This record gives sequence, C-alpha cells and structure tokens, in this order.
Amino acid sequence: MAAEPRTKRERLTLGVLLSPTLFWLILFFMVPLFVILIYGFLDRGTYGGIVWKFQLENYIRFADPLYLRIFWRSFVIALATTLICLLMGYPMAYWMAGRSPKIRNTLLLLMMLPFWTNFVIRTYAWRFIIAREGILNNSLLAIGLINEPLTLLFTDRAVILGLVYGWVVGMVLPCYASLVGLDRSLLEAAQDLYANPIRTFLRVTLPLTLPGIVSGSILVFVPSFGAFVTPDLLGGGKADMIGNLIQQQFGSASDWPFGAAISTILMVVMLGGTLLYFRSLRKESEQG
Repeated sequence: MAAEPRTKRERLTLGVLLSPTLFWLILFFMVPLFVILIYGFLDRGTYGGIVWKFQLENYIRFADPLYLRIFWRSFVIALATTLICLLMGYPMAYWMAGRSPKIRNTLLLLMMLPFWTNFVIRTYAWRFIIAREGILNNSLLAIGLINEPLTLLFTDRAVILGLVYGWVVGMVLPCYASLVGLDRSLLEAAQDLYANPIRTFLRVTLPLTLPGIVSGSILVFVPSFGAFVTPDLLGGGKADMIGNLIQQQFGSASDWPFGAAISTILMVVMLGGTLLYFRSLRKESEQG
C-alpha cells in the first residue's frame, strides 16, 4: 500500500516533465496535420482560399495521369537517391567505425562541417559547379577529357546529385552508429569458425547493422520524396517532383484544398510503406 502513492507521484512527475514536449508536438505537429487533413476535403474559392464545402474531388483529381507521372518520377528519384547514398554512405561508415576514437570524432566533425551552411546556399552552389560554363565543365575541357560542355544542370541527374549531397550524411550516421556498437567478439567468433572476410561481412556484420541501414534509408528516402528546393534549383522546372506540385498549389495556383489533398496522400503512402517495411522485418526476425 505504501508503494502506490509513490507510483502516483512518479507518474505525476513524469507527466509534468513531458507536458512541454507534448504541448509542443500537439500544437506544432498534430494541429497542422489535422488542418491539412480537413483542407483536403474542402473546395477552392473562386479567387483562391477555401470554401467550406466537403467533397472528394481533390483526391479523385489526383488520379489524373499527369499527377501520377509526377508521383512516379518522385518515387524513382527518391529511390535512386537512397540507393546511391547507401552505396556511398555504408562503406564510408564502415571505414570510419574501424578508426580510433580520436580519428572518428575528427571525421564526424569534418562531415558535419558543411552542414553549418544554409541548405539553400549549398544547393545553389551546385548550379555554378555543374552549369554548362561552370567549374566542372571548364575543368574537364581544360584537361581535354571532353570536347564540348556536358549538359548536367536542369536534368534529373542534377536533382539526384543535389539530393545525394544533401542527405548522404543521413545515411552515414545511422550506419556508423550500428557499426560502432557492433560486438567485435562476434566477428572474431566467425573468423575462428574459418569464415573469410566476405562471408563474415555477409553473415554477421550486414545482418546486425541492418537497423542502421533501414533507419538511414528512411531518413534519406522520405525527405527526398517530398523535396522541392533541390528540384526547383537544379531541375529548373524540367524535373518537377511531388514537393514542387504541392508548393505550386499553395503558392501560384492558390489551390489550398488540392495541395492539402496531395500532402495527405503523400503522408499516407510514406507512412504506410514505412509501417509495412518494419512489419516485414519483424516477421523475418521472428522466423529467424
């Protein structure tokens, strides 16, 4: 009986400590999501704004092939960005995890250093690098590797390049955390059982660091799927993605209900895909 008041007191203390965080999440996360959800079922006014008339036209309108093509292009670009970040980020994280703690900290600092500069400025700088008369083309022409400037800017390749540059750290850090926390005795046990380095990596290291790979993939895929700054600056309107479409509806088109409907569809698709992916991983781990 004496433990019950203490338990209630602990719960009350925990509630008081969590209340600022809960208030922040509700006010700046749940409320905007609820507003977007409601707006998606409303109608557009004659001169913009909203009309409080509930309907499903905005969601039906998204089934137009034009919007579906933009959605598919966004998915392909985000998937390509995620795969490239994985191919670049995991080996980098693997190499960093094998260094001494002092060198690891230095490498982490050097990796984070560029991100102290504004994202838009760093993305805009790529325009001067890959432009037709930019630094890259001028350098390749000067050393004779190409005879005419390459067309890089305002293409899907430029968008993928910008997204990889912007989010590769989001892949490196989770993979690095998984690799640093890996129990090295398991690797030694695999070697004692005559497993070669490749087999040790495929059968021990890779499965044990899979949570880091999944986390990094989500951290890269989700913002890449909804990106609009990078496609706007490096795509030049020729590689519009779903984020650009949403930005146009809330901006120049003044069609907030349709923009809200697209935002809702995007959130549902990404959330549903993430939940299904985690569910499949949990089933595999239970069967294993």
